Formats: sequence, structure tokens, C-alpha cells
Amino acid sequence: MSFIESVTSAFQSCSCGSIHHEINMKKILISDETVYREMAAFIKEQGFKKTVLVCDGSTLKSAGNKVREILESSGISVSLSLILPNHHGDVAADEKSLIQTLLETPKDTDVLVAVGSGTLHDIVRFASHQRGIPFISFPTAASVDGFTSAGAPLIVRGEKKTIQCIAPIALFTDITVLKDAPPDLAAAGFGDMLGKITSLADWKISRWMANEPYCPTGADLTKEALENCLSHLEEIAARSEKGLTVLLESLIISGLVMLVLDHSRPASGGEHHLSHYWEMDLLKRDAPQLLHGAKVGVASALLTSIYKRLIEEMNRNQEFTDPVKNSRYQQHQMKIAQTYGELPAEKQMQEWLAKVGGPTTIQELGITQELLEEALQQAHTIRDRWTGLKMKNQLRLTPQQ
Repeated sequence: MSFIESVTSAFQSCSCGSIHHEINMKKILISDETVYREMAAFIKEQGFKKTVLVCDGSTLKSAGNKVREILESSGISVSLSLILPNHHGDVAADEKSLIQTLLETPKDTDVLVAVGSGTLHDIVRFASHQRGIPFISFPTAASVDGFTSAGAPLIVRGEKKTIQCIAPIALFTDITVLKDAPPDLAAAGFGDMLGKITSLADWKISRWMANEPYCPTGADLTKEALENCLSHLEEIAARSEKGLTVLLESLIISGLVMLVLDHSRPASGGEHHLSHYWEMDLLKRDAPQLLHGAKVGVASALLTSIYKRLIEEMNRNQEFTDPVKNSRYQQHQMKIAQTYGELPAEKQMQEWLAKVGGPTTIQELGITQELLEEALQQAHTIRDRWTGLKMKNQLRLTPQQ
């Protein structure tokens, strides 16, 4: 059973009451170098004749040239949009890159192909949506879970905004390219998956504290993908074919769950709020960006200990500023305490991150203690979602009786 069929089948038996959107992706293939011919055959089957490959300098060398060669030898017209780095040497999904891609996509283009990691996919996702044409995903690193999702985090006038666009119609990738990718990209992908530990806990308590829609099937699929990564930790750390295949499969499943639910709730909680806050600070200071998954992994590890302490604080004569929240907390106190109490220890999370070669602390990321304290107080305002961060900031100490 394929990824698409497996996820679709799981949701068909779900009775949570949430709206489940259809997965319109037609094919997902992680293979050896035969994948290029498979992609060319798929493009021809779809009746596409003119493509635009969107790459950067690195991904053009790692896979773009091979994709172009095979497509052209199959009779498919190929144009190239080579996204240029900014003054920090980073490729960014900002106005310059978005406009460049739109300008370099001829009007008669049938399909776009994103050859790269998360940022290039965000650029192509937006351009594809704006032009009203489909796109195909060709990941060159197992770095994020957004390959198969529809949301595009974009930088607009120096601020990060997530725009709902479209998902790819297919995903193809060469496992050899994944193995040859810089090691920090796979470590970031693992960090993004490790973030599901806190995002799933946050989502679970949101239904009790804020009546947010909750889908057990979506949560279970995401948790299974996470557990699959943890059970193959040694292979992922070794960057073996098996390990990177498992990692990318897990990231893909997380993306498909978001696609079905049409929101990122199972994959994004307080850890993503911290990550986004740090990212916005870097943008304001015009500083080089950090890998998304690297920030998420460190933030999730931090929050495991913060969330555990939060439950202790709630038991020490504290309450919410909102009496309705007090009532809901009292009603579900044991379940909330159990949910956060079952989180792994911060040290364990850091050991997992270190095992795959990722950063484990804010110091390794270059985040100051001052910025961390500011983020812990402000990051929960980024999105209207109930998380442990929001709980922490809506508490007040009541007088001793």
C-alpha cells in the first residue's frame, strides 16, 4: 500500500467529526537513480510538455542537472529558474525569490518542479498557486515535513507569514542525493520530527482547555511517524539509506496529515512558536537564518522541562486569569498533568538530537538567554492556538489562604 493509500485509508475510518480533505497527490516515490526516468514518465503521462525547474546553486549540482538531462532526453521542454542567495549566502522565500520565480516561469508552462529542500519548495508552492499550475516535489535533503503540505512560510517585508497555497501533485527523490546532502540538513529533519513530541501534547490539551478540534487519527499517524524515527535512530545518525528513507517517509506522512486536516496542529505547537519568534528576531536584526528543524528540536527539548514544571506550578496555589480556563483546567487536570508528565526528559531529547549531529541547546544555536526569556513570554501570541506556552503566560499567583 502506498503512502497516499495508507493515510487515506486510515482517515476513512475516523469518526472525529473534523473535516478531512482529499489527498490530491498522485504519486510518491523514493528510489535510486531510476527515479529520474520514473518522474519523466509521470510528467509525460500527465500530458505536460513544458516545465520549469526551480533550484539553487547547490541543488542544481546535486540533482537539478540530472533532472534536466533526463526530462529533455524524454522530449520534455525544460527552463531553469536558479534562485540566487541573499547577502548572507542563504536562499530565502522572500519577495525577491518569489518575483524571480514568477518572472522566470513562461506563460505556457505546464508544471513547476521544486528541486531542493524546504525553502525552495515554499517558493515554488507560492508560484504554482499564483500561476494556477501544478508542481512536483523533488527533495534533495530529508530536512522538513513541509514537502507534501500546502502551507508556504514566506518572508514578506521582513516578517514571516504562512500562506495557504497548494500541495505538490507528486514527489520523487533519489536516495543517493539524500545521502550526499549536508549532514546538518538530515539533523534538522530529525529535529522537526522530534518537535512532534511537544506539538502532539499541546494539541491534545487544546481540546480540553480551548475546545479546539482534535483528530485522534491524525495524532496517531503523526505519533507513529515520530516513533518510527526514534526506533531507527542509529540508522538516521549513520545517514544510511535505510535511516534517511525512514526519516523522509516520516516527514512525508506528517505533511500528508497536515494536508488532510488542512492545518498544521499535529505538527506545530509551542516549539514552533519559539522557533518562529527566534526567526523573526534574526530577520529584524538582518542576521543569517538558522535551519528550521534545528530550532524546533532545541525548542521542543526546552519545552519538555518547562511543561513538566508548569504542572507543578499549577498545583502550587496558581490559577488562570480567565475563570473559564480555571474551570476547564480543574475538570481535566489529571489528563493534562498526565499528558505533560509523560513527555521525555529534556536531557533525553538532547541526547537524541546530539546523536544525529544536531544542536541541543540555545547556546549552540546562538540564541541568547535574554531572547529565550522574551520568547517564553511573547511567542504564544504568534498564533491563536492553545499550548503550554499560553498556559504558562495566563497563570497568576493567588494569595495564600
